[in-house]
Amino acid sequence: MAAESGELAALIEVVRGELGGLYAAREAGLAGCRRTIRAAGSAIRAVHRHQPERAAALVTECEAALHEAQAAVADYPTLAHGGFLHDAEKEYVEAVLTTAMVDGALLPDWVDLGVGIPAWLHGLCEAASELRRHLLDLLRRGEPAEAERLLGVMEDTYDLLVGIDFPDAITAGLRRAADSLRAVLERTRSDLTTTLLQLRLQGALQGRLLAEGVPGSAVE
Repeated sequence: MAAESGELAALIEVVRGELGGLYAAREAGLAGCRRTIRAAGSAIRAVHRHQPERAAALVTECEAALHEAQAAVADYPTLAHGGFLHDAEKEYVEAVLTTAMVDGALLPDWVDLGVGIPAWLHGLCEAASELRRHLLDLLRRGEPAEAERLLGVMEDTYDLLVGIDFPDAITAGLRRAADSLRAVLERTRSDLTTTLLQLRLQGALQGRLLAEGVPGSAVE
């Protein structure tokens, strides 16, 4: 019995060591993921504020933090697929793709970014949703043509995402994310259409007043 007790105690020590390694990896991974998400959010805000240099620096910071998190959990599949790493990868993808969409640049794929396909798809979906804010800012600044381009990007993204018809277990619930994008897209299309109609009406009215020689009708 004493021998069996000694063997059990030895096994428990092995388990303790394994769990200690798992715990340390989890804490390091979570810390890296938190930094990733924080930097990604700041990068997206910089994009909307038209601060490209700051956005680029924050994306670089975001990438470095994500790589640290990925390395921390690389030897522990249960952690790597536990959910928090997927969320961090998704936020990183969103920051990168939002920047690329606003700039009209080519979109890097999941291999280029070193993330899983589901995280890339969700990041793509959320990046398209982020374009609404940028589009509305463009309308306020009097840039309807660029706003129309961004709406086209949103529409193309949604059309492609809804064509990915796989179970939620494979895509991490992409269907629900695409439904949310559709709602954002419909509101954005409505806002843009209303603004364009107002601009056309205003232009037609000003043209008529100019033709009639009404004082003060010329656009400054």
